[in-house]
Amino acid sequence: MKYNAILLFGAPGSGKGTQGTILGRVPGFFHCACGDVFRSLDLRTDLGKAFLDYSSRGELVPDDLTIKLWKVRIHSSEEAHQFKPDLDFLVLDGIPRNLPQARLMDSLIDPKLVFHFSCPDRVQLFSRLKKRALKDNRMDDANEEVIRRRLETYENETKPVLEHYGPEKVRLIDALQTPAKVLHSMLSEVIKLESPREGI
Repeated sequence: MKYNAILLFGAPGSGKGTQGTILGRVPGFFHCACGDVFRSLDLRTDLGKAFLDYSSRGELVPDDLTIKLWKVRIHSSEEAHQFKPDLDFLVLDGIPRNLPQARLMDSLIDPKLVFHFSCPDRVQLFSRLKKRALKDNRMDDANEEVIRRRLETYENETKPVLEHYGPEKVRLIDALQTPAKVLHSMLSEVIKLESPREGI
């Protein structure tokens, strides 16, 4: 069975993580952020050791390993009855990050909506990321060169994934609106969906 999914895409600082967290608190939605998948890893397991091996060398985790880690997290959430696939939409934030990951996930998820948090004002994104770095005490993220590299990675690797899902599923969200207006824009689309429960 494929998971009914809502995908969130946007450059770092666009607010997709904030909105994903909010939507995940609404009954019928389960939010899973890629960063949380890595942070929740048991490093004593084979997969955890493999992740640690790559990250300790400063290398990106291969796509197939990333998807395996994601599957373990989703299955554990099912077993803990936090995520009920027959009732909930899976809200994904930060995954898939590139086209190979998207193709690997085609057999696992059925995306109903793909939200693109658009923020073409790079000055605004820099400002948001610096404020977030100070707030979360992530000073390396306040470095302009680090921010620039992250934005380039998004443009070159992640943004092209939108085309993989097609324009009929993608909804453009103006990320420069207030968070409340961004949430309203999302909910106005989400309420049109038939819930997994109704589809049974």
